[in-house]
Amino acid sequence: MMSFLFGARVKAGETVLVHGASGGVGIAACQIARAYGLKVLGTAGTEEGQKIVLQNGAHEVFNHKEANYIDKIKKSIGEKGVDVIIEMLANVNLSNDLNLLSHGGRVIVVGSRGPIEINPRDTMAKESSIIGVALHSSTKEEFQQFAAALQAGMEIGWLRPVIGPQYPLEKVAQAHEDIIHSSGATGKMILLLK
Repeated sequence: MMSFLFGARVKAGETVLVHGASGGVGIAACQIARAYGLKVLGTAGTEEGQKIVLQNGAHEVFNHKEANYIDKIKKSIGEKGVDVIIEMLANVNLSNDLNLLSHGGRVIVVGSRGPIEINPRDTMAKESSIIGVALHSSTKEEFQQFAAALQAGMEIGWLRPVIGPQYPLEKVAQAHEDIIHSSGATGKMILLLK
């Protein structure tokens, strides 16, 4: 989680939009971004998810299931646009993301479930960037830095994991099925070892 904020070269005072902010990664991104002094916007698809996003660092939240939610975000951010977008589902949102960015804005692609067609001119006009991240490509030293920062955040209290659905280990197949077909995550899914 820390890697994509560092990869975005965020600065205190910038605006970040976290798509899918009610899931485990999204909640952590909101908490970390808020702790770093960013203005945090989030999206979630349920009323419960929206409440959780607001309770975990977001200044504003938008329902990404509403047809006009992009217009609501544009109205909220004004002409300047969003500096950083943390994107959990690029195959659905990337084209819209590029239109929400500020000049020099960055989209950090954390997740995608397939291809999408975009207009490269949308990146040229604003000199924006699309940056993909993969945790598995982090070095051992980077992992240690992230772990130390996350541990400190939990000790101090600005990072508070939110537990979502819990499954016994023997129901791992059901957990996998549920997460793939869910309409929106709330918190971090947990497998219980007995």
